[in-house]
Amino acid sequence: MKAVLFVGDGTVRVESVAEPIVVDPGDAIVRVRRAAVCGTDLHAVAHGEHLPRGSVLGHEFVGEVVGTGPAVQGHTVGDLVVGADFTACGTCWWCRRGDHWECPQRRFFGTGSAYGPPLAGSQAEFVRVPFADTVLRPVPAGIGLDAAVFLGDTLATGYAAVRRAGLTPGDTVVVLGGGPVGQLTSLAAQACGAGTVVVVEPVDARRVLAAREGAVVADPAGAPATVAGLTDGRGADAVIDAVGGPRGLDTAFTLVRRRGTIVSVGVHTEPEFALPVARAFADELTLRFAIGDLMRDGEALVALVASGVLDPTVVATQTVPLDDVPDAYRAMAARRTLKSLIAT
Repeated sequence: MKAVLFVGDGTVRVESVAEPIVVDPGDAIVRVRRAAVCGTDLHAVAHGEHLPRGSVLGHEFVGEVVGTGPAVQGHTVGDLVVGADFTACGTCWWCRRGDHWECPQRRFFGTGSAYGPPLAGSQAEFVRVPFADTVLRPVPAGIGLDAAVFLGDTLATGYAAVRRAGLTPGDTVVVLGGGPVGQLTSLAAQACGAGTVVVVEPVDARRVLAAREGAVVADPAGAPATVAGLTDGRGADAVIDAVGGPRGLDTAFTLVRRRGTIVSVGVHTEPEFALPVARAFADELTLRFAIGDLMRDGEALVALVASGVLDPTVVATQTVPLDDVPDAYRAMAARRTLKSLIAT
């Protein structure tokens, strides 16, 4: 089969590899019909410290079940399914609580050993899915492939951020970053009752998109004045960092009000962050982190999309065949495109 491989030095290439097979009784094999390129993929390829050469990339996918192990009960051959971006057993103490990311058997598709033992990714014609009854979810009629592919990661992450922020109707929410996750976080916050959402983003085209989709927009330099003007100088009720790294968190602390909440869903690789602890204590701030989880939040995510309340495809810039995925990586890394979908 064809697959997108990491070949080292920040480079990806499409090559032929062996098709996956059922290894464990709970496995399913999915014929991928739609995949996507994510910022996490770009990060993994650019840094590569946890990613062996020859790894199949990708963790967002929708497709048709073409094979199952004997223990799979919830899916049959021919089912159209969407996959979570990581695996979980579904039966341990953590999974029973809905904390699938903490599962000791977690594996993240297509990212090497960054978040568990390596597992081949979904930017391929076929993908093996362990714990299929937990990891896969049926795609209901009425949700197209292009919308469904966002359920497993990008929309799940935005929704998790909003839930983790403890949003109440009428709140002022700031979203740092107008990439795909930031844009869908803005839409999720609006759908969940935010009074005003401010998207802070340096790229003009991304601000235009966010404004078209209902947000107030600001560039980083103008964000403090914008937020102060909207809140009588108090600051935002919640700030969601969809950028990652110390700079995103530093900015979040400048924009949040007293007793406000900061939630970070951007990727962090730095081992330390200089927390402004004196202010955090005096102002009773809350700092939280969130990981999207289709397995936990699938019903809500499907309802938001199926009802038409939220259309995740607004961030899809292009759809490319597998052979063109290396170009899509380069375009996304250079910010020439926002989100590339893959038709296989």
